[in-house]
Order: sequence, then C-alpha cells, then structure tokens
Amino acid sequence: MNSNIPIRLGEPIQEHGMLFVRTDGILETMVKAPLILASLIIVTVAMPIQTSFSSIRILDLTIYSDGTTHVSAKIEVDPLEPNFELDLFGQSIDNFIAVDDSGYLLSQEIVKDKAIIDTFGLSNIIIDYDTYDLISKEGRTWTFTFDSPSDYTLLMPKNSVIVGMSGLPSNMKLVDEQTKLDLPAGLSEINYVFGTINPTPEIPNESSFNYINAIIIGGSITAIVTGVVLILKRKQSKSSQLILHADSISNNQIESKPIETETIFNLRPEMREDDKAIVKFISDKGGQVLESELRKKFLQPRTTMWRAVKRLERLGVIEIDKKDLQNLVKLKKDLEEEKWNK
Repeated sequence: MNSNIPIRLGEPIQEHGMLFVRTDGILETMVKAPLILASLIIVTVAMPIQTSFSSIRILDLTIYSDGTTHVSAKIEVDPLEPNFELDLFGQSIDNFIAVDDSGYLLSQEIVKDKAIIDTFGLSNIIIDYDTYDLISKEGRTWTFTFDSPSDYTLLMPKNSVIVGMSGLPSNMKLVDEQTKLDLPAGLSEINYVFGTINPTPEIPNESSFNYINAIIIGGSITAIVTGVVLILKRKQSKSSQLILHADSISNNQIESKPIETETIFNLRPEMREDDKAIVKFISDKGGQVLESELRKKFLQPRTTMWRAVKRLERLGVIEIDKKDLQNLVKLKKDLEEEKWNK
C-alpha cells in the first residue's frame, strides 16, 4: 500500500474493493434533524393562524321596511398589516364607512363585494354599510337570507310579523316595538310580512250555535247600555277635556322645540365647523330634516354627507330614522337632559 496517496476530506476511502465512509458529523446531524422537523411543523401551523388573524367580534344587522339591511360590525385586525381586505355581504353596497376606535375615518376602496381598508397599526376597526342583497320579496312575504360567519343580532323592521324561520334563535326580545333576535353562525332564513295576521275564523257547529247567538245578543245589549253611559259622561266632562287638550298642545309645543345650537356646541366642543353648520341647519328646520335636504343645502355627494351624519350620530348629537325610504336626521331630545345634568 502506497502511504503517499492523498486523501480528501469528505470523500469515501476505497481500499482493495472495500468502501469506507467517514462518520464525522453523523451525531451532529442526528441531533439537528428533529429540530429542523419541529421548526417546519411550527411554520406550517403558524401560517393559517397568521392568515386568519382577523375575526368579527360584534355583528349587528338591522332590516328596514324598504328591504335594505344595515350592517354594523367591529372587527379585530392584524396591526402589522398595512391594509385589510373585508368580504362584504353582497355586491349592492351603499353608505360604506370604516372608522377606528376613536371614530377617525379610514381610507377605503370598494371593489364589487370586497372592501380594502387602510388599517396599519390598528387592532380594531368598525364598519357600517347598507346592502340590498339580503332581502327578497314574493307577494306579501319578505325573505331574509344570510350565511353568517359568526353569531349576530338581527333587528326586524317595525310593524313586521315573522311567519317562518329556518332555525330557532338563542334569544328573542322586543326593543322599541321591534323584534330583536340573537342568531347563531351559519345559514338563516326568515320570512316576515307587515301588519297583523288575522286567524281564520272557525265555523261553529249546530250544537254551539244557540249558545253563541245568546252571547252575541247579550254582548250587543251590554254595548248599547255602555255606549249610553259613556255619552252622558262625555257631555259632562266636555269642558274639562277641552282644557286638558289645550294644555297638552302647549306641552307638546314646548317639548318639540329643539335645543339651542349654542348649547349643543358647548356640550360637544370637539365638533368640527362643518358639523356645526349642519346642526344649525337642522335646528332652523325645526329639529329634523331629510338627508337629501342636507346634500342639497351643502352641495355634498351622498357618501360625504352620510359620513358627516354618522359622525354626528356617534357624537350623540343626532339620530337617524327611516321615513318613506329616506333617512330622517333628527336632533336628539336627551341633549336637553344632559344640559341640566351638567
């Protein structure tokens, strides 16, 4: 054997047809392999967590009598991401606004059924918009269909009666004569109509016919006697009723008088000058105007005026109602109480 043959590190040594492999580093490789595998598993698990960081914390829906649905949601977002892409509930979107926790308006862009919102550094955003794609109508029956990603509340329109539901709500209550439902995540379908539903009258059989006739005749006699007594009492108290009616009209006039604008400005010193102009115009109009009147007065596009109105609503200065398929903007009456409390 020639001892002068050079041997290169890392190459196998072959002698007389036999292969010799160096074992240097095998132990180190065996130690590192589990660590590398664990790192890959952590990265694989962390990737979906990062992409699904955002979540809906609060979701409230309000159905209006014209078939519009107002969506209000508070969403948790990743503060390290420069923007957030939000899936909207439908493609017919109107009056969209996005703000942070302090009410500051955020830049946003609507592309079909998605909204791209600038959210860098924010952990929560609040969005509001109207959609026309959750309600359909056939005859007298309106149908609300919604596949929700989370639990939510639903406020039914005034004077509506639910006639069918795909599932049971977790809670149901009345709020200002409107039905409010707590519904779980998933697909829900609710059928409703406006007005009251009269039950189908039952036709009495022959055995109960005489008994019912007696009740009707007795009820008619009682109604006649009661009517005569009421007429006599009404004549006697006519003068006192007129006095009470006059007092009631006077009180209503006092209550309907809007609060002075200077008082509102003192209660809300953080109001902007353009907001003060809107409040003064509403006050001059008796305390309530249609949103279309505001756009005509201040020559503002619909989205810009809607943002200003929502800003005043968040400040607790005005409230928004629906009237004849339009937004009615009214100065809040409880500002008077707040003035006296201060």
